[in-house]
Amino acid sequence: GKAERGCRKTESWHPCEWTENNVETPHGVLHVTLHGTRTTRRPAILTFHDVGLDSKSCFSPLFKFEEMQEIVKNFTLIHIDAPGQEEGAATYPAGVQQCSDQLKLCLHAHAYAVGVNNLYPSVSFRTVIGVGVGAGAYILARFALANPDAVEGLVLINIDTNARGWIDWAAQKLSSVTSSLAEQILCHLFSQEELSSSTDLVQSHRERISKAPNLSNMELLWKSYNSRRDLIFDRNSAFKCPVMLVVGDHAPYEDAAVECNSKMDPTTTSFLKMADAGGLPQLTQPAKLTEAFKYFIQGMGYMASSCMTRLSRSRTTSLSSSYSMDGSRSRSRTLSQGSQGGQMPPSPSQTMEVSC
Repeated sequence: GKAERGCRKTESWHPCEWTENNVETPHGVLHVTLHGTRTTRRPAILTFHDVGLDSKSCFSPLFKFEEMQEIVKNFTLIHIDAPGQEEGAATYPAGVQQCSDQLKLCLHAHAYAVGVNNLYPSVSFRTVIGVGVGAGAYILARFALANPDAVEGLVLINIDTNARGWIDWAAQKLSSVTSSLAEQILCHLFSQEELSSSTDLVQSHRERISKAPNLSNMELLWKSYNSRRDLIFDRNSAFKCPVMLVVGDHAPYEDAAVECNSKMDPTTTSFLKMADAGGLPQLTQPAKLTEAFKYFIQGMGYMASSCMTRLSRSRTTSLSSSYSMDGSRSRSRTLSQGSQGGQMPPSPSQTMEVSC
């Protein structure tokens, strides 16, 4: 693959700079943003955003968070925009097919790696740690099930592995008649409490989505996500890598995330329900999610315990559990974090309460 004609190629690379490029692969051109280190043998961190968002609006606050820079400086971060969802994307012509096939193809590991590596020869990776939100979580989960050797870990926020049932389908049809596309997507992104109180975050996203020049592209992705199929797996045939499931308390997909957790292998899965996080915990609670992500990375053996940030002791007591440096788990873990704090397990021999 080659860089698309007219796209920028930045020769110098600073971990804190976000470098945007269009990358040609055998399955089409992708808009990609890279930052972090480019010289590492660690897996790349690959992110995929939700409907109504792009890589910037979905992940910038999290990966620009001060405590996250420890990870940024040690990993290559690759943010994919779903076809036609990036800022300034051209509107798809009328009658274009839905995005589902493109979404499957755009996560073709080898094609994508070739495209990125040709654009940046010093960037080389064979595996990824996926971080997805909503539709992005579903896409990455599907990719991991189909390509287990390409994925070393998954952080799935607001995952819903089930296809829409008849009741959901009927409700969606009614909603499409009575509500604008922007309002439908907002109900997908935010909790009812956030929508009722019309928080600043809700208002800013309502304005951004309703005025988006590529709103028709967004609608295609929305329809594609709503026509998704069930992901078929159980504890005996689940993901072959460590998985951290994350959902905000009272978020739209809280029940779906709980159901997904019940199907997972308890020895390789962490479930993190975050209080006061709303529908988009990566935006509303970046400190909590950063700390959880650090321990997840540490458990995979990619961050020494001496590098971990120790936060102040919490006034909230909650369940803690063991987590080994080589990635093995002693038992299933449910990590519940309240507004005052929560905990993450740093080692097999001790636990720690932290305030997030």
